[in-house]
Amino acid sequence: MSQTAQNSKPEPTVQVPKVILYTGRFLQFIAPSIAAKYAQRLFITPLKHKMPKREFHMDKNSQQASLHIPSIQKDIITYTYGNGKKKILLAHGWSGRGTQLVKIADHFVKLGYQTISFDAPAHGKAPGKLTSMPEFIEAIHEIDKQFGPFEFAIGHSLGGMALLNAVREGFQIKKLATIGAADVITDIILHFTRTLTLKDSVATKMKAILDSKFGRDIDYASASNAAKEVNIPTLVVHDEDDVDVAVSCAYAIHKALPNGTLHITQNLGHRRILGNKEVIEKVEDFLLR
Repeated sequence: MSQTAQNSKPEPTVQVPKVILYTGRFLQFIAPSIAAKYAQRLFITPLKHKMPKREFHMDKNSQQASLHIPSIQKDIITYTYGNGKKKILLAHGWSGRGTQLVKIADHFVKLGYQTISFDAPAHGKAPGKLTSMPEFIEAIHEIDKQFGPFEFAIGHSLGGMALLNAVREGFQIKKLATIGAADVITDIILHFTRTLTLKDSVATKMKAILDSKFGRDIDYASASNAAKEVNIPTLVVHDEDDVDVAVSCAYAIHKALPNGTLHITQNLGHRRILGNKEVIEKVEDFLLR
């Protein structure tokens, strides 16, 4: 395990609009069950952020196509970047997009690889407004069918969680790297409802709604649970100052992995870590050694 130090502090977490906070509190006052339904709807509604200039060249120079995912009857957008014969799958996180791992993509394209990334359902240029991690996982499996085989995969945040689950379900790669991945879904829900300034009882009701929706305990898909069945070499990268996903998630995932390596950084936060030169070189060293 090593540490990367930077002088500037991590970026702050996304601020929740006051109208959403007030609405949640009002519904909670009327009935916690109504507040739980409201929160659950927000939980599966990603935000679509404007693409920053640093990603423009990848957007311009990649081959993009719409890909239908039969298992969920939704479409995603795929990005084929570079001309290498060996392929790496890149998976963005919640409210991300297919060009978000641009610095990582640029690095590996220069090394002779081709990267395949995607806008998950309801993300980026993909249609729709609602989605969830199970749909990320289904997208990964369909991409593997259409674009595979892949040498490696790299996932950020929810993308890392989805890749761990996909590998558990049979996605064949040689090595995996996760960056800033969260862990226990119940904890994610609790963090989400607390961010909305709602009572913990709302989180309990919200989880029950999601369990019913997906037909099983959603904690089955928690990263550390999936990691127990991921036998390939896996690198877990996380920043100890991540204000969106606690670094404890990385330790739990690493502990569960049969063949894991842990790399902890400092002062990079949840998103800047994706463009950090030392982190990218660490991922390269792990995947290619």
